[in-house]
Amino acid sequence: MASIILQTDVVEERLYKKQSSYTPALVVLGVLYFMMGLITCLNDTLVPFFKKGFTLSYTQSSLVQFYFFLTYAVMSIPAGKLIEKIGYKKGMVLGFCISAFGAILFYPASIFHVYALFLAALFIVAVGIVMLQVAANPYVTILGPAKTASSRLAMVQGVGSMGTTVAPVLGAYFILSRLDTSATSSEALRYPYLVIAAILIVIAFVVSKLSLPTITPSANNLRDVEEPTKSVFTFRNLNYGAIAIFLYVGAEVSIGTFMTNYVSDVLKLSVTEANSYVAFYWGSMVVGRLLGTFILKTVRPGFVLAICASVAAILILVSVNNTGLVAVWSMIAIGLFNSVMFAIIFSLSVNGLGKNTTRASGILSTAIVGGAIMPFLQGVLIDHFTWAIAFMLPLLSYLFILFYGLNGYRSKYNLK
Repeated sequence: MASIILQTDVVEERLYKKQSSYTPALVVLGVLYFMMGLITCLNDTLVPFFKKGFTLSYTQSSLVQFYFFLTYAVMSIPAGKLIEKIGYKKGMVLGFCISAFGAILFYPASIFHVYALFLAALFIVAVGIVMLQVAANPYVTILGPAKTASSRLAMVQGVGSMGTTVAPVLGAYFILSRLDTSATSSEALRYPYLVIAAILIVIAFVVSKLSLPTITPSANNLRDVEEPTKSVFTFRNLNYGAIAIFLYVGAEVSIGTFMTNYVSDVLKLSVTEANSYVAFYWGSMVVGRLLGTFILKTVRPGFVLAICASVAAILILVSVNNTGLVAVWSMIAIGLFNSVMFAIIFSLSVNGLGKNTTRASGILSTAIVGGAIMPFLQGVLIDHFTWAIAFMLPLLSYLFILFYGLNGYRSKYNLK
């Protein structure tokens, strides 16, 4: 085992001695994560918009997130196999193009003002986002030593959090400000999504012309050569990691999805005013991820994950047992501790997988379907019970993530 670690260090030194060559790739990934964050977080604006515009229940309005994140279950593994054949770069370009096509479909959907058409358009947008996720996440971890993978992923996701922070502000200004006319028209959605489509097409074109590092999935791990091929499900850290990703994304999306209505109910505000608070939830992730970039270089990722999960669980308890600004700001503060969870879980899940990394990324991206299932379940709980009971769902999720940070990530195949 010692010889394998030694050889891996030699490979890392050889592969990563020219770190400057990876700067363009990291810039591209930053733009990619920004757009993924912007598009995904705009769903939090669409939920209250459609809820009023189509007179929906919380369960029905949560279908926005359900159909968006359902694509991760349907498309992640096929996307992983496709990217193994065409490479990371072409996978990103294809992802941008598919999302752009879905955004264009918002135009006819708004003309007919049919909820089902919007859900179909969102599904296509999400197919492109899945391609981007499956291509980008392992690419980030491979662009450097395994021991700093969490730090790199936190850094580019920090840029992505800027997109999630901007989204509620843009959504409130361009979409929710016209909520009073949404009962008869969806015109407010036409031009914002056409602009998004145009930006995605431009980015796809630019990325297609860039010269990015070509790295194979097993480039940072010689263990593949020295050991027999294993099933991807042999790795304990991946199996528990997939569950942790499912629960983390579900918790994060559930809180963001219903934040507007939660704040509106707690503070007795209009949804337009309440939506501005969502920006603080996502904005705190920018701060957390930028801090995490430095913290994760020196502090053990599992320990950081355990602390973040513990505090997030405590903040939920504080929020649902209080009223007014205490309830609101404690729920918003969860974003700060959510910030590095995905990066840590993902990097710990693929640690030591070698040539199975891309396939594992497909499995982990499939687990993002938690963002479809948990908001739907929470919507059912809100419709039939109370906010306090509904938020027990993300609370239980954070408790499992606490276990993963303490023990679940450990595997005999882990690289140091």
